[in-house]
This record gives sequence, structure tokens and C-alpha cells, in this order.
Amino acid sequence: MDITATTAAWFLPFVTPICLYVVYTDVSRMKITNVANMALVGVFVVIGLIALPFETYLWRLLAIVIMLVVGMVLNAAGVMGAGDSKFIAAAAPYIAIGDLRVLMWLFIGILLASFITHRIAKNTPLRRLAPNWTSWTENKKFPMGLALGTTLIAYLVLGFLYGA
Repeated sequence: MDITATTAAWFLPFVTPICLYVVYTDVSRMKITNVANMALVGVFVVIGLIALPFETYLWRLLAIVIMLVVGMVLNAAGVMGAGDSKFIAAAAPYIAIGDLRVLMWLFIGILLASFITHRIAKNTPLRRLAPNWTSWTENKKFPMGLALGTTLIAYLVLGFLYGA
């Protein structure tokens, strides 16, 4: 992996609670909050200065802007929700460009596992543990924050364990 273990170690303790919050709010309310997305950006702005070389830091800040524009276009086309688009933009600077292939495979696996797990919980007695969650009643929409947040955590854990 291109991300260094040190960089992943700096980001992981700050990013994990935000991503867990994103997972929770998206499954329970079908909403990824702007506060969570701004917190993710804020962590990068502060910790990125410590964890990355300055030139890399600046390029990764640009990734936020690029992914926000791409996300806005995809949201306008009805491909994804606004919260999902903003989360992807906020998460973009944490990803080393050389790890995009690893990230895509990781996301595909986690997306499949998230979808299956969500559907099992939705259609079994497990649903009674949180009977009022909005995602249980959605038939056409899936809480992508479940997969997106989990993917960012998993990426950073893998980076910590196997990073350069």
C-alpha cells in the first residue's frame, strides 16, 4: 500500500469515531450529516499537516474540491445522495492515489457485505433491536454511509498494518 503506516496511525483514531457516527446516522435516519462531513475535513486539515509531507497535503486538499464537484454532478444526475457525495469528498484526502485499486476492491467487498447484512437485519427479528430506524422501511434506497464509513476505517486499518 502507498499510504504509510505512520500516516494511517495518525488518522485512524480521529477518523474512526466520525465514520462510526456516519454509519449510525445513515442506517438510523438515512442521513449523513454535514457536521460529520465537516468534522472529517477538519481532522484532515489539522492532522494532515502532521501526518503528510506538505506538498502531498496540498494535493490531497485539492482532492476534496475535485471529488465535491464530481459528487455534485452525480447527485444532480440522481446517482447518489447529497450526503454520500459530500462524505466521499471529505474522505478523499485520506486516500493515497496509488491505493485506488486496493480501495475499489475493498469498497466492493464491503458494499456487498453491508448490503447483505443490512437486508438480513431488516428482514429478520434483528430488526426489533432498533425498530424505528428509517432504513428498514426504505425499499429503493440503501444507506451507503454503512459501506462508505466502513471502507474508510478498513482502509486506514490496512494502511496501519500493511502500509509503506
